[in-house]
Amino acid sequence: QVQLVESGGGLVQAGGSLRLSCAASGRTISTYTMGWFRQAPGKEREFVAGIAWSGGMPYYADSVKGRFTISRDNVKNTVFLQMNSLKSEDTAVYYCAASRYSGGLVRRPGDYTDWGQGTQVTVSS
Repeated sequence: QVQLVESGGGLVQAGGSLRLSCAASGRTISTYTMGWFRQAPGKEREFVAGIAWSGGMPYYADSVKGRFTISRDNVKNTVFLQMNSLKSEDTAVYYCAASRYSGGLVRRPGDYTDWGQGTQVTVSS
């Protein structure tokens, strides 16, 4: 099992930027697909971005494509989400997650086995 702890959330004005970090412990994440999800009040948890174990071929939800960038540092056992040009609709709790699936685009929450506790991102308009 992988323990995940997110950080970097906060309050930012529309158009601003934040960088989320996800520190993993317990096991190396070098063989895991890693993902970021978010959940706004009253809404279901939705996929934001994913990245394969090698760091190649990151993929994104259409709503964040071109604004968010996912990356990973397997040596530091950490995953990042750089969020630029933030909008009020990006306001949510953001979760980091780990999946053992290594093939294809892993977008479904049910395909991820380990989750962090989440970090709040609030974008004021």
